[in-house]
Amino acid sequence: MQNVIETIQPAINTIVTAIVGVLVTFALAGINTLKNKANAWLDARTTAAQREVIHKVAGEAFALAQTTFKDVGGVRKMQEALQYASLRLTEQGIVVSSTELQAAIEKAYLEYKAKTKTVLATEAQPSEEVTQAAAKEAVSGLAAKLNDFLAQATAEVSNTISTQAQTEPEPIPAPAESVQAPAAE
Repeated sequence: MQNVIETIQPAINTIVTAIVGVLVTFALAGINTLKNKANAWLDARTTAAQREVIHKVAGEAFALAQTTFKDVGGVRKMQEALQYASLRLTEQGIVVSSTELQAAIEKAYLEYKAKTKTVLATEAQPSEEVTQAAAKEAVSGLAAKLNDFLAQATAEVSNTISTQAQTEPEPIPAPAESVQAPAAE
């Protein structure tokens, strides 16, 4: 049984690692697509220097809203972030529509989310020893259930056989019509 566990365990590790890798790849691809769309939208409407300032201020606004308004819902956080960013950009002489500003703050949020997911994904991966122990436990539990099932099935079969052996066999009567005399040659 131990050999089976040792044989299956690397395959299970490989499968789990592959699944996590595929999920992270899809998540990062989606975030990258959103980031590219936001950049393209901003590129069409501002200069490079202004975009850099807008993104920095949007990042500050997001950080302020995230830390100051922890217990408040997302809509209120966005309003506060928009208000802060709008005031800061107006002070610097940059005029940006509220939609553009909201897009920049959303981008800062998505970047933050991508960074925290990457950190959580690397922290959430269990060590190889923990994974091996869990796999061994699962296989051991499965083997114990299989042994119980086989023991129960064997007991039922042996009870059925011993019951049949104890009853006397009934003679099987031959039908009279089907008996034929041997043909003479």
